[in-house]
Amino acid sequence: MNDLLAGLGEALRLILTLDAELIEITLRSLRVTLSALVIACAIGLPLGGWLAVWRFRQRRFVIATLNALIALPPVVVGLVVYLLLSRSGPLGVLGLLFTPGAMIAAQVIIITPLVASIAHQALRDLWAVYHDLLISMNATRWQRVSTLLIDGRRALLTAALAGFGRAIGEVGAIMIVGGNIDGATRVLTTAIALETGRGDFALALGLGIVLIGLSLAVSWASHWVMRTERRGTW
Repeated sequence: MNDLLAGLGEALRLILTLDAELIEITLRSLRVTLSALVIACAIGLPLGGWLAVWRFRQRRFVIATLNALIALPPVVVGLVVYLLLSRSGPLGVLGLLFTPGAMIAAQVIIITPLVASIAHQALRDLWAVYHDLLISMNATRWQRVSTLLIDGRRALLTAALAGFGRAIGEVGAIMIVGGNIDGATRVLTTAIALETGRGDFALALGLGIVLIGLSLAVSWASHWVMRTERRGTW
């Protein structure tokens, strides 16, 4: 209980004093996570729409595989990305290992299946409503997918927020490929792991509270921007 109260006090102190290190780590966390989320949504949302619209022989296998990849162990993803980006790896010439770029790549691999799976579930139901209309209009497959993505944008917000939550809380993969380097690749989750290992539980709890607050703030802001409460669309 004392550690929890100390953590709350430390979090309040860090926020009120606009601690420079906290601001730097928080902004880096947001930059890495939002970059990964944009890339994952650019891949996952159209993929979810494509799976909802297009019927092909291996469709069930692809969907099952996509759902299975949601549980892909982050440390395994981190290891694979590390091997690809290491000096002896096929992508070593890019020099991305232990940089935010490597962290973004790992997070993209982790959250894309989640975003695509949730998008598919949402757009599959919407496709049942739009199917006859779009078929009668002789819309192309891409036009069908585009229509579902536009009209289902509020439902797709859930997919994006789920991806954000998974990415912002990731520690295993980005610790491996980022190295938790102070001033370069240290983010909130890796900083929490570091301070916990040092035994500074108050600071670790303070950073954890900041991380939770950041996630809530992004969620609230997203719902406000999308106006999800209007006309019973919450």
